[in-house]
Amino acid sequence: MTCFPLPANATIGLVGGGQLGRMSALAAARLGYRCHILTRETDSPAAQVAHAVTISDYRDPASLRAFADAVDVISFEFENISAEGLDLLASIRPVRPAPSVLRISQDRVDEKTFLNGAGIATAPWMRIASRQDLGDAVQRLGFPAVLKTTRLGYDGKGQAMLRSPDDLDAAWDRLDPKPLVLEGFIDFAREISVVVARGADGAMSVFDTVENRHRNHILDLTLAPARISAETDQTARSIGRRVAEALDLIGLLAVEMFVDREGKVLVNEIAPRPHNSGHWTIDACPASQFELHIRAIAGLPLPPAVRHSDAVMKNLIGPEGMAVWPEALSGAGLIPHLYGKAEALPGRKMGHVTKLFPRGALPGDFGVDAALGKLAAG
Repeated sequence: MTCFPLPANATIGLVGGGQLGRMSALAAARLGYRCHILTRETDSPAAQVAHAVTISDYRDPASLRAFADAVDVISFEFENISAEGLDLLASIRPVRPAPSVLRISQDRVDEKTFLNGAGIATAPWMRIASRQDLGDAVQRLGFPAVLKTTRLGYDGKGQAMLRSPDDLDAAWDRLDPKPLVLEGFIDFAREISVVVARGADGAMSVFDTVENRHRNHILDLTLAPARISAETDQTARSIGRRVAEALDLIGLLAVEMFVDREGKVLVNEIAPRPHNSGHWTIDACPASQFELHIRAIAGLPLPPAVRHSDAVMKNLIGPEGMAVWPEALSGAGLIPHLYGKAEALPGRKMGHVTKLFPRGALPGDFGVDAALGKLAAG
């Protein structure tokens, strides 16, 4: 039987072999733990820095049992995995966050139903099971609106903007699997996010609210802290706590939100794992989001989620991102992170760069561009 807190040299199982698993494994090693990665890919970013690796589909019962038997506690680094597989793992070892949390985050209808049931505001939305449903929904929600798959969507995949009735047929035919969800379009002023860690004892640490800027539906820049009022910051952080409590979370949670033109905060989606918008914490905080993730699932005390510096995090995406890697290595004050992926495919997150500023001295947009240099356009 697993004992908590986990003793030094215990083994943490991570489902998924991407960069979030890589950075979690590095944080675990710093705390004296070993990581065993379950992934479908050979030479994955996480496997390159792990103690052990199991190459398997996420649904194979024999491989899942062998993996669970080899570790002390299990977590995951992305949502597009089998909840049923996690159920099997949870029958052998503790899984943190629980499979029930994964299920909510995997399905947009379940996610929005859960959030609204917890009294948390989202954009107006409707479940779409048929072409007739879609026609009826746009009558109620109006144009523009966003049609999305309920599952398997990320980085802008699995969605279509609807601006007129002429867009409906093509969007309905293209998007799968069904059912879908239609969301009313939010004329937002900013996109923000909060990362929350919660332990088994209910203790929580919440990082500062950050502002996120996207390019081609993929996160491009994160500014820490967000340029928002103190009231909006407190509202966003309070929402993060409320969601974590409602989920009975053990682990890490990112909550992505919109701030509309009137200053209202609306939740877009949740992710029960480390998040791209939290990468700045590696360099700007005494304890990063990855360390808090490991601490929470291992039963260790959670330190305050404080920052010693302001920060800008810049993603390096695809061939364009790798083209500026030499500048990331040589630029004054730039802190480069590369994920070990073999091929720079379009839209693929290859790494990121962090630029730190004294606390309270985050510059405006021109200052950010100047600090990033050639990376600003990369």
